[in-house]
Amino acid sequence: MEYGGCVYMLTNFQHTVLYIGVTSNLRQRIYQHQTKEFKNSFAARYNCEILVWYEFFSRIEDAISREKQLKAGSRKNKENLIHTSNPGWNDLSHAID
Repeated sequence: MEYGGCVYMLTNFQHTVLYIGVTSNLRQRIYQHQTKEFKNSFAARYNCEILVWYEFFSRIEDAISREKQLKAGSRKNKENLIHTSNPGWNDLSHAID
């Protein structure tokens, strides 16, 4: 799939921590999270490696704007967004195009 950017949310096994990120290569970025390539990052420290939500954009600038909007919102809003498309909080990393 050709796209300019993607916003995504990760969680840990207990679903107690949410991480929001933006990338131009979702498959590669999720791999980096799952292998803890950046050992001192927030996602690595809190074991956020389960992809529970993502949204593609044709322009990276739009993805960055959406990331900022989501980060400014409440945890409840983030949980509602996840529940809408992924009510079981399943790991979606295997379904990335």
